[in-house]
Amino acid sequence: MSRLNDSELPFSLLQFYATAPYACSYLPNEKARSQVATPTHLISTEVYGELVRSGFRRSGVFTYRPLCDTCHACVPVRVAVGRFQPDRSQRRCLKKYAGMLAREVPLAYDAAHFALYQRYQSVRHPGGGMDHDSREQYTHFLLQSRVDTRLVEFSENGVLRMVSIIDVLSDGLSSVYTFYDPDVPGANFGVYNVLWQLDQCATHALPHLYLGYWIHGSRKMAYKSRFQPLQGLIDGEWQSLPQTSNPDANDAPLSRHT
Repeated sequence: MSRLNDSELPFSLLQFYATAPYACSYLPNEKARSQVATPTHLISTEVYGELVRSGFRRSGVFTYRPLCDTCHACVPVRVAVGRFQPDRSQRRCLKKYAGMLAREVPLAYDAAHFALYQRYQSVRHPGGGMDHDSREQYTHFLLQSRVDTRLVEFSENGVLRMVSIIDVLSDGLSSVYTFYDPDVPGANFGVYNVLWQLDQCATHALPHLYLGYWIHGSRKMAYKSRFQPLQGLIDGEWQSLPQTSNPDANDAPLSRHT
């Protein structure tokens, strides 16, 4: 349930405003709007955790949730970690990448990370608007944070394969963004990364992994429904969602607003 009026937290000092309509990243010919929480300097890790539980996400220091005029397709989702059991293909994925090394590094610009990000966008999401990001755009999107954020790099036999940005909340991890080597045939790095985050939640007794937004029927978001039990925030309540078909299990979110 939302606690946006909890007197123990500075929500009374936050202001919320609606953006102008913009082109939806997921549904063709649709217009989207967002509700934005400000001022950013009041959104600490504790406050941000409450916002996430109320359906908000962040892109850099921009904290938002969908506020579309006629469409309510975007559903905030999270995995109930304690009840998650990997399916057969996920177990194969875990075995496949058992030797991959994960290492937390400072949340700072790294030329190798940026080169991988550019390659990932140009191959996986050409024409998506992020395939020509400058260093400044990349920095604003992924490296600016006012909350407890971790940057983890994954390497295989000494070769950088994947980078993941994760926020640490009191009740779980919030997956911000992941990009990976797009040129490895048959790779499913994105699936492995979610499995790795679920394992981190379990290791640290965190009950939830927040995966951003999900839209029924969206190929870009279909991979999320493979991680069960998946819960969605509907009418202010976290409810179980059914598993659906998964045409693009290895894909990752296209938009900055995920």
